[in-house]
Amino acid sequence: MTKRALICGISGQDGSYLSRFLLGKGYEVHGSARDAQVATFTNLSRLGIHDQISFHSMALNDFRSVLQVLANVQPDEIYNLAGQSSVGLSFDQPVETLESISVGTLNLLEAIRFMKLQTRLYNAGSSECFGNTGGQPADENTPFRPRSPYAVAKATAFWEIANYREAYNLYASTGILFNHESPLRPERFVTQKIVRSACRIAGGAVEKLKLGNIEIARDWGWAPEYVEAMWMILQQERGDDFVIATGETNRLEDFVAEVFRCVGLDWRDHVESDASLLRPSEIMVSRANPEKSARILGWQANYGMKDVVRMMIEEFM
Repeated sequence: MTKRALICGISGQDGSYLSRFLLGKGYEVHGSARDAQVATFTNLSRLGIHDQISFHSMALNDFRSVLQVLANVQPDEIYNLAGQSSVGLSFDQPVETLESISVGTLNLLEAIRFMKLQTRLYNAGSSECFGNTGGQPADENTPFRPRSPYAVAKATAFWEIANYREAYNLYASTGILFNHESPLRPERFVTQKIVRSACRIAGGAVEKLKLGNIEIARDWGWAPEYVEAMWMILQQERGDDFVIATGETNRLEDFVAEVFRCVGLDWRDHVESDASLLRPSEIMVSRANPEKSARILGWQANYGMKDVVRMMIEEFM
């Protein structure tokens, strides 16, 4: 029988690539937005799949709204990718960030429990929850030490998922994803900001790229293959949590240098430091141990940072 998936946060980078992936698997794909009648779903149109998806208006912070949509769709799988998604913005909007992520996740869990659905729930976790690990690779057993409102919200959602899995025997899993990029990223994300700026400069634009701390180090992967890991997580016999990452960490300076190298420029001629872009608290080194996902899911990243840079640039040059 055809499986039915509901993607909350379908308009974003991950929701769009996941939609394409699930359609390729023969799924009936449904997506939610706060007001689906006025949402543009630009990324879905960009991927050429907009007309293959059924859309629903749902406010995740409104329990009645969640109940209505779940009763209507009766999904086999729910992918919760919704909520405020910017770490930087979360410092300016901490209340919105916490409510959109933690309350939204709780409402989905409660709706599944209340309606006694056999739905499998995937929760989008984040490597930001780990905070600073002293340079040690983080795995599923590494303690959380969140350093941003976004990370606090994601940590809350993670423990909600774990609690409902244990207390109510719900099938609920979290993918703890490290940074993953693509051309669908909004320009408020630093990787897209760097790529777009470098491409404009290479095309003759007179501008300076302003960045905050370029000494930070991250594990950058390719978003289209990370959504496959999300699906694989929900195909396991029981709910569980998995770190999804490349296992390769690079400094932001290295990312910047590679972008400008690919467009034939020296980054040092075009980048300026801007203290206003520094965060109140920052994770200096983010490092992952994705051994469990390789061993149990059979998933490994095929693309590293330099591949990500190349593929993002190809989209705009």
